Amino acid sequence: MYRVLEKMRELTWPSTWYGWRLGLQSWWYTRDKSRLTLMSIVFAVLLAMPLGIHGLISHAQDSKQALYDLRCLTQNIYHEARGESAAGQYAVAEVTLNRVASRHFPDTICKVVHEQRWDSIRKRHVGAFSWTELELKADAGDPAYKTARKIAEDVYYQRNEPRVEDALFYHATYIRPSWARTKTKVASIGQHIFYK
Repeated sequence: MYRVLEKMRELTWPSTWYGWRLGLQSWWYTRDKSRLTLMSIVFAVLLAMPLGIHGLISHAQDSKQALYDLRCLTQNIYHEARGESAAGQYAVAEVTLNRVASRHFPDTICKVVHEQRWDSIRKRHVGAFSWTELELKADAGDPAYKTARKIAEDVYYQRNEPRVEDALFYHATYIRPSWARTKTKVASIGQHIFYK
């Protein structure tokens, strides 16, 4: 009797790898797998849900940030270059995005547009773009605003050829700021001179 039990134990719990493999195959082929399949599907869905939700939230945040950035870029083009040719407006937009890409400036378009730095001559913080200090409002119905919006989208989504590659600074042709002497001129477009 003891020998029979020992033999059954060997068959039920094989001690070698080959025996384990045969035992597992036997178990797999003789069992109903419908519950296992259902549990696998439920597990996969539960595992994928957080990833999908995270993706949706991330996409929504990216879309919201894109709209916010486009609004800031549009306003900057409108206030800084609305009287300029399309080439001049594209160049102003490019400088804004070049600043975002530079480690010397903030990392979002709106932060770049509304950035203020200390001016030791005026003894106060000064906006990088003068219009931001004046609290000017743009009229979204103005054709110039619609043009600025189209240019902002083109530059933001990289649908245009760069005009002032690597330019980080510009000023109007009717002024001569002291900082311009330390920069390299890249282009002169309309009423603005661009530097890197």
